[in-house]
Amino acid sequence: MQKLLLTIDKISTFVGQAFSWLIVALTLMISWEVFSRYVLDHPHSWAFDGMIMMYGTLFMMAGAYTLAKAGHVRGDVLYGFFEPRTQATIDLILYIVFFIPGVFALTYAGYYYAAESWAMNEHSTITADGPPIYPFKTMLPLAGAFLFVQGIVEIIRCVICIKNGAWPARIEDVEEVDVDKLKEMVHVKDDDIAKLDRFVVQEGSTK
Repeated sequence: MQKLLLTIDKISTFVGQAFSWLIVALTLMISWEVFSRYVLDHPHSWAFDGMIMMYGTLFMMAGAYTLAKAGHVRGDVLYGFFEPRTQATIDLILYIVFFIPGVFALTYAGYYYAAESWAMNEHSTITADGPPIYPFKTMLPLAGAFLFVQGIVEIIRCVICIKNGAWPARIEDVEEVDVDKLKEMVHVKDDDIAKLDRFVVQEGSTK
């Protein structure tokens, strides 16, 4: 079971990281549009629509990835003090009552929303020559499907935690630097850092 959970985590991670490259494309696109508009005096009417759709796609397709990393916003004021079993019980109830129905509705409605857009060859109406938006609307059911599957994985994790009293492992990913762990890895103590600080101050005062 753990192998299956980690496999789905890897898929969600791959999808999230793949779509994260849109931020690079979006940055380049915005930079070019600013240059084109103010230097070349040649703005593009479709640029604003393109920026919205690229950012929206990035935002939606990163949902399952963020859930796999337990990175969604959470009220940790009290939650962090609870025992793992209590945390898992709360999460399980919230997943079943709110998450699953909401994400299922997003996927179900998003499918018909996208299908209708494809059928009418829908284009943006913000400008006269607006770009097609049916590829963007296709991201709704696609993102919902990935999020739904990852949500099932999280529910299974809750059940395992309630049974065993500990959260199952997740795959490792980029994390913020833990200063204490970094000190242990390079065998540096606080006294060593303090001595180095005093040395730097003394050297600076003599110059």
